Amino acid sequence: MTTQQTLSIIKPDATRRNLTGKINALIEQSGLRIIAQKRIHLTRAQAEKFYGVHAERSFFSDLCNSMTAGPVVVQVLEGDNAVQKYRDVMGATNPANAAEGTIRKEFAENIEANSVHGSDSTDNAAIEIAFFFSQIEIVG
Repeated sequence: MTTQQTLSIIKPDATRRNLTGKINALIEQSGLRIIAQKRIHLTRAQAEKFYGVHAERSFFSDLCNSMTAGPVVVQVLEGDNAVQKYRDVMGATNPANAAEGTIRKEFAENIEANSVHGSDSTDNAAIEIAFFFSQIEIVG
């Protein structure tokens, strides 16, 4: 097993419904550790920069709108194969296709308001973590 770090974002649809604790409980029950965490309100410019890889896609504007609609909780998770483990814990992007017991099956409102974001690779995890956190904020 390889210890990795990955980024987690608890999205505005979930923070609005006070689900941070319940989501974090599922994360921690999976064996992942939360080693950095903060609550922020993304600006439109920050959301556009963070999701820039999707700028040409039809859903980009709606994604940025939803991510700036309220506060988010950004976190660094650590554990064995953290990137894939967290993707498994999150469940499919479309909650209708997500497995029972996953964050999205339990808490997502729909495919757009799907409660959480997670890095899709170790390379992207490093980029995404650095977007939100300095090394001094990450405490293993």
